[in-house]
Amino acid sequence: VQLQASGGGLAQAGGSLRLSCAVSGRTVSPAAMAWLRQAPGKEREFVATISRSGGSTFYTSSVKGRSTISRDNAKNTVYLQMNSLKPEDTAVYYCAAASLSTSYSQNLKDYNYWGQGTQVTVSS
Repeated sequence: VQLQASGGGLAQAGGSLRLSCAVSGRTVSPAAMAWLRQAPGKEREFVATISRSGGSTFYTSSVKGRSTISRDNAKNTVYLQMNSLKPEDTAVYYCAAASLSTSYSQNLKDYNYWGQGTQVTVSS
């Protein structure tokens, strides 16, 4: 299973970015998916998670209302739309896939497959 994250880059505060995560090696539809991020000197944290069906989502409080996680199971792809970006959103963003038996989770231990990360830098 391989996850390829893309869409990061440099943005100004108040701007938007759309991250994509393409999954290969298996279909993404059976499992929960997540976006996490890690800023320098900080621990990796969940940004958003989405259930198998897409019907349930979770957002960390700092991005709630500004970000939307979505999935296209036909394309084996998960997205993270981030709006009203802030400098504190600067981090490496990772997508992760849970095991096939996990339909929805905010437990880091359930996520077995990780992408390589994509850098998001927001300037003030």
